[in-house]
Amino acid sequence: MRSEAVKAANAYRQLLKAVKKHIGGEGSKRHFRDFVTEEFRNNAASVDGPTAGRKIRLARDYAYYLNSVHRQKELLFSYNIAVDRTDEMKKILTKSASSVGLQLPDVYRP
Repeated sequence: MRSEAVKAANAYRQLLKAVKKHIGGEGSKRHFRDFVTEEFRNNAASVDGPTAGRKIRLARDYAYYLNSVHRQKELLFSYNIAVDRTDEMKKILTKSASSVGLQLPDVYRP
């Protein structure tokens, strides 16, 4: 019983993290996080039941699915050569520089 509770908590944590990262938690998208929280609270008593393993696996699979879809979108976007990615690259470089305490200089454009 104890190990099933730990597995459920880990699955819940992974799923909430994926929902927060890839779907968001602000205003109009908050109902996704609320739904996940409500489902886990409703099924907390049945952690050691016969369908508990299936539900935990489903939660893990959905978190994996969200992470995979997001990663695929990033890859497809990065492979698209026709799209001007200078703004995205500038944001990445600025973030990298600020992580070590530096600032990028403003570039002069005539």
